[in-house]
Amino acid sequence: MHSTDYRLRLKDSVIGLQFLFVAFGALVLVPILTGLDPNVALFTAGIGTLIFQLVNRQAVPPIFLASSFAFIAPIIYGVKTWGIAGTMSGLVAAGLFYVVLSFLVRFKGSDFLHKILPPVVVGPVIMTIGLILSPVAVNMAMGKTGDGAIVLVPFNQAITIALVSLAVTLLVTLLGKGIFRLLPILCGIAAGYIVALFLGLINFDAVANAAWISMPNFTAPEFNLEAIIYILPIAIAPAVEHIGDMLAISNVTKRDYLKKPGLKNTLLGDGLATSTAAFFGGPPNTTYSEVTGAVTVTKAFNPAIMTWAAIFAIVLAFVGKLGGLLSTIPVPVMGGIMLLLFGIIASIGMETLIKQKVDLADPRNMIIVSMILVFAIGGMTFNFGSVAFSGIGLGAIVGIVLNLVLPKTKHFDGY
Repeated sequence: MHSTDYRLRLKDSVIGLQFLFVAFGALVLVPILTGLDPNVALFTAGIGTLIFQLVNRQAVPPIFLASSFAFIAPIIYGVKTWGIAGTMSGLVAAGLFYVVLSFLVRFKGSDFLHKILPPVVVGPVIMTIGLILSPVAVNMAMGKTGDGAIVLVPFNQAITIALVSLAVTLLVTLLGKGIFRLLPILCGIAAGYIVALFLGLINFDAVANAAWISMPNFTAPEFNLEAIIYILPIAIAPAVEHIGDMLAISNVTKRDYLKKPGLKNTLLGDGLATSTAAFFGGPPNTTYSEVTGAVTVTKAFNPAIMTWAAIFAIVLAFVGKLGGLLSTIPVPVMGGIMLLLFGIIASIGMETLIKQKVDLADPRNMIIVSMILVFAIGGMTFNFGSVAFSGIGLGAIVGIVLNLVLPKTKHFDGY
């Protein structure tokens, strides 16, 4: 009996390591793009997953929590404007927003979420996340810094590397079989890295100078009201995404996780995981669709597997050489991946509108979508004293307010 238990644990640990491998590319991509420490992101992904499991221990969904793409734009802006510590206070608040939502769901049910955040609001908000980021992707693919101010790699070399990274990612996404189908980002990064290596653009000094075992660069948050107000509304989109992820894993496992442990608990776990991550200087956590895909393929529904994935993530966080290696990835490699990634985020927003059959011939819907897109992407800023609202957050607020105050269209002529 004991040997059987040992073999089962060994099998679970190996599958858990494989699931971490599936999540790895996206997990470290967010900190690399935003200036955070990838080793910290590994640590907070592991801790966040364990917190989520603890909160939902009555019926743990087999999911892994790690770096959220929805926060890339605000973190980039926040780090540049308020520094990492100030930005982290905004991310702590974002996690607490989920916690508040979880208590509202606990007392009012989940229907109120759909009233405040219908598809006509959520869809265009998700679109703006991808569209606002698109210039950053293009600049990095051309070998520049995200803002385009400094050339880091000559254009001809940069665009070659970026297009190879992009092409391999596309091909693996479309044609990949088995485990490779779940690793398009990792494959794209590897291909671009090899080309950069042949072009002599990789400098391994950071790897040589890094210790094998070292403490990640943890950063404690510093209270910053501007950062909190700027980042808080952006938490709306991933909160809605969370519901979609819970539906997805429920469909895969044939268990209704919206009933048990319930959205009230899964949102609470996600929120506590995100706030905890920010207390250490890590990116916000979200449920990973890549890992849900891996669960679908392997039929490995045991939540203990995700516990192993979390433990491996925490252990890897203290491997200094890994952080050194990740820091050697050239900008155009990431730029090539981002060209696809940010376009996909915008496309997911469009898919939300299409799937939910939002009628854009209805003037009311057209007004809400139009205002969200223009306010968010156009650079509109509202100043209230020393606090400024702009970007994705402003677009989300405008959409929510318009949806609540605009009268329903009783009749309209199609265009």
